[in-house]
Amino acid sequence: MPASVADAVAALGPAWSWVIAGLALAGAEILLPGVFLIWLGLAAVATGVAAAALPLPWQGQTLLFAVLAVGLVAVAARLQRRGAGPPAPALNRADRGLIGRAGMLDDPIVQGAGRIRFDDTLWRVEGPDLPAGARVRVTAIRGTILQVEAA
Repeated sequence: MPASVADAVAALGPAWSWVIAGLALAGAEILLPGVFLIWLGLAAVATGVAAAALPLPWQGQTLLFAVLAVGLVAVAARLQRRGAGPPAPALNRADRGLIGRAGMLDDPIVQGAGRIRFDDTLWRVEGPDLPAGARVRVTAIRGTILQVEAA
């Protein structure tokens, strides 16, 4: 091998170590729950690219990795906080998804009470007297009874 190629391969040694470590960390993210190791993996890959492009001593590479790791984890934490927001009030309340939904009555509404089927569930409804087959829209929920109006 010519000296210039051997020098180039020797110079890429630490860079490849960083890239392989970064890929291993990214792969470990798949095996372990959470979203943390991917950021360390990205920092290691970026350090490997920088080490390949610039003649950095091992101290500089380690410092660059540390700065990138802390920075990427901080950015990820900020993005997660921004996207979290308050919990949805309808969480684990599938019935809240019925509000605003329209359907046809299975049983007529007589003296304010009737029945309607949504998906595989038959619901009791309250609203104005309407014949079976009339189109209604859910306006509210009171316990397990849907409040409806003619649509």
